[in-house]
Amino acid sequence: MHIYRTHTCGALRLSDADKSVRLSGWVHRVRDHGGVLFIDLRDHYGLTQIVADPDSPAFSAVEKIRAEYCIRIDGTVKARADDALNKNLPTGEIEVFCTEVEVLGAAEELPVPVFGELDYPEDTRLRNRFLDLRRETLHANIMTRSKIIADMRKRMADIGFAEFQTPILTASSPEGARDFLVPSRLHEGTFYALPQAPQQFKQLLMISGFDRYFQIAPCFRDEDPRADRLPGEFYQLDMEMSFVTQEDVLTTMEPVLRGVFEEFANGKPVTKEFRRIPYAESIAKYGNDKPDLRNPIEMEAVTEHFAGSGFKIFAGMIERDPKVEVWAIPAKGGGSRAFCDRMNSWAQSEGQPGLGYIFFRDEDGETVGAGPLAKNIGPERTLALRNQLDLAEGDAVFFVAGVPAKFAAFAGSARTRVGTELKLIDEDRFELCWIVDFPMFEWDEENKKVDFSHNPFSMPMGGLEALENEDPLTINAYQYDLVCNGFELASGAIRNHRVDVMTKAFAIAGYDSDTLEEQFGGLYRAFKFGAPPHGGMAAGVDRIVMLLVGAKNLREVTLFPMNQQAQDLLMGAPSAATSAQLQELNIRVLPAAKS
Repeated sequence: MHIYRTHTCGALRLSDADKSVRLSGWVHRVRDHGGVLFIDLRDHYGLTQIVADPDSPAFSAVEKIRAEYCIRIDGTVKARADDALNKNLPTGEIEVFCTEVEVLGAAEELPVPVFGELDYPEDTRLRNRFLDLRRETLHANIMTRSKIIADMRKRMADIGFAEFQTPILTASSPEGARDFLVPSRLHEGTFYALPQAPQQFKQLLMISGFDRYFQIAPCFRDEDPRADRLPGEFYQLDMEMSFVTQEDVLTTMEPVLRGVFEEFANGKPVTKEFRRIPYAESIAKYGNDKPDLRNPIEMEAVTEHFAGSGFKIFAGMIERDPKVEVWAIPAKGGGSRAFCDRMNSWAQSEGQPGLGYIFFRDEDGETVGAGPLAKNIGPERTLALRNQLDLAEGDAVFFVAGVPAKFAAFAGSARTRVGTELKLIDEDRFELCWIVDFPMFEWDEENKKVDFSHNPFSMPMGGLEALENEDPLTINAYQYDLVCNGFELASGAIRNHRVDVMTKAFAIAGYDSDTLEEQFGGLYRAFKFGAPPHGGMAAGVDRIVMLLVGAKNLREVTLFPMNQQAQDLLMGAPSAATSAQLQELNIRVLPAAKS
């Protein structure tokens, strides 16, 4: 017999009755039923009920066992009585009568309970992550993550992609987030950087003649905490391919990502054909570039109905500034003053002056608009609004006004709030779409300059001619994002592979040719030696897993995450270096400046 186990805790069935077996695992819980002791013994594979009665030679030893002891037991498999069957457990038809028990590892009082999955402070859970990972849901999430990554790898290999590992120690990159820097011992005063993404390396692979690349890539960014990204590091399904158009990349990756979702959606519907939504349309209809398409609300511009109207606030804004627009957020089923007032109060809590509205009700058999705004613009304009937005009795509509670039994000939040409050969002489905036609450049108000809006290595639509002859802020790029249920899951682009286009694009963003060659030297030189047209994307593994398992937090799908202050509470990182370490690296730590 094996020293630790003949079976796992998930393996035994009724067909194993009367067998002598050995199991090892953790004590999930201990129950005393009138002098008979029951242990739920748990390992990675499942749970088996162990029984010790007063006649058992192991009874006195079992009495001393507590939750989360790691133990080995010997015993005999017995069929459970009919009234003791557990149909929710794969091993629920049997139990093991214990004849011998050995404590392999005793457990002190638990700082985090494993049984029952009680809600505990996050810092306590992270400090004791080895216990937290024993909990059923988190343990299952991590195993699902492993299966999802394996599935991604298989799908990519099946369509001809080869997996390569790109360097972890590399050069600092000036774009994007802050780098994590690593001091060089051999080259005094210089630093490596951990890669924010394998962007330049995967482009260099295409220039090197490898046609289809992918990897499950670790990425490192020294960013401030964000709700939708783990501090420090994350993983992405990174890919690149040569001699392709944007359409080729989208049609190649859509079946892969749809297949992953269908495989792990547990029967929830997944979008069959991903919509292609231009960036400008997404902003106008949904208020952002990562729309939750489960929400049926689509905003519309209704400026004409307020221009010259009796609602002087909007009418005056429109008259003073031709850039001003009024957007409508239709709310089917929201036609009560109480709901409209709640939305108005919510808008004020968001720092807005309020949220104008009209709600529609029946008066003498006729559907009419109600509320102060309806009275100000009059019945004719109110009817025109109702017709345009296809609203009826019992519906409402909310309005935001101003320069769209300044209010679009708030309008998008209002759309989400309305959809959530009115329960219009189908929570049990995955709605995926592509956002395309991103602007190549944007205006950096803080530095008073044009800058890249998305990815500096993208090919602008219209190429060099557009860069030389058009207003940079009107130029779009071959850039695209994949969005699901309000989360950006992937981002990519057709790359700029020409030195002249790269030089001009970076010049517009304020980089001269010397700076370009110094900071992007490898890629810049490679473009001079026959670079093929190429493009790709990167999909966030952590976010995909989070959506598929229904977690609310990325920490629920990650083995050993940091907390929101970018601290590893389990291992104690970051920590101070010793004087010897600093001396070897020729580094001196200065005291923090007083604020």
